[in-house]
Amino acid sequence: MNDKNYEYLKDQLKYTGFGDGLNDELKENMLKGNFYFNIRHHTKFGNEDSVAVLYFKKVDASETVYFNRYHLSLKPEQSMEVTGQTFNINKENNITLKEAYNLLNGRAVNKDLKNSEGEKYNAWLQIDFKDMDNQYNYKYKQYHQNYGYDLGGELTKLPIRELTNSQSRADIIQSLQKGNLQSVTLKDGYSEQKIFIEANPRFKTINVYDSSLKMIAKETLVTKQSINMPAKIDVAIKQSSTGQSKPQSMRTGNKDDGSDPGPPQKTRKKGLSH
Repeated sequence: MNDKNYEYLKDQLKYTGFGDGLNDELKENMLKGNFYFNIRHHTKFGNEDSVAVLYFKKVDASETVYFNRYHLSLKPEQSMEVTGQTFNINKENNITLKEAYNLLNGRAVNKDLKNSEGEKYNAWLQIDFKDMDNQYNYKYKQYHQNYGYDLGGELTKLPIRELTNSQSRADIIQSLQKGNLQSVTLKDGYSEQKIFIEANPRFKTINVYDSSLKMIAKETLVTKQSINMPAKIDVAIKQSSTGQSKPQSMRTGNKDDGSDPGPPQKTRKKGLSH
């Protein structure tokens, strides 16, 4: 067994969100010398069960094993339907386990990607549940940096208490970019209310839910800003190197309010690299 390869794969599993609980099984399979093997990973996100199958491959007699991809199956709470998607593993900017969970729940994830010419660009990814490729994997919609979605600007339209602190503000933006359903405190005068928010790049807005995860019309919340609310939030927005009852509402297929002009490259990328 290649010890250096094993240590690399351990780190890869850790930073993709699988922790270190699979290390012994990984080592056992590598010692067997199999050219192909897979490992199953069970976890729960809240009350939702998920199963990930991780696929590994050894190339020729080099003893080097590669973590190629994983398939995540998710069974939402109070649903008999199981949704699944395969996520390819590359050297950088992989879709983490939590990001994969968020994508399967219809939310969008912000990533730095590469086009076919190897040039980097930034885009929001969102699964298109109405379109599959020839391998029965869902395709992706992409909303690129020149699409005009201003996450920071949309946040300033809501009187969120945590936005008055620069570190909390940065943490909220980073969480939304990962596709999380983020808990925040809505401030209205002397009263406060716990709400949940998620990024919605498709419609260039933010979705808002109450504590029961029932969607709230954002217009009813945009009254007057806190006197300490910053004028603009931009410090934590990622820049690319080149330049409704449940929060699954973005699966409904509503008509877009605009078309995506695409990345600043000639070749437009439809989904993740394979």
